Amino acid sequence: VQLQASGGGLVQAGGSLSLSCAASGRTFSNYVMGWFRQAPGKEREFVAALWWSGGRTYYRDSVKGRFTISRDNAKNTVYLQMNSLKPEDTAVYYCAADRSILVLTNTPEGTKYWGQGTQVTVSS
Repeated sequence: VQLQASGGGLVQAGGSLSLSCAASGRTFSNYVMGWFRQAPGKEREFVAALWWSGGRTYYRDSVKGRFTISRDNAKNTVYLQMNSLKPEDTAVYYCAADRSILVLTNTPEGTKYWGQGTQVTVSS
């Protein structure tokens, strides 16, 4: 099983970036897919999630209205569209997958699958 994250980069405050997470190696139809981030010196934090089968999405409060998580079933890819970026959004972003939204959001250390990180840097 592989989750391949990409799309990070350097952007000015107020700009946009789109992250991608290509999933392979199994069927994720019963999984919830999520994005996390970890800034230097800080703990990893939940950013957004959605069920692969569709329906409800979840966001941390600080990104609501600015970030959008979505998926493309044909490409087996989950996206995180990030608009109105702020310097405090600077972090390494990771995609992850689990069968439980509670595990993903409350106990991420128990999350079943993780991808490698992609760096997002927002300059002021």
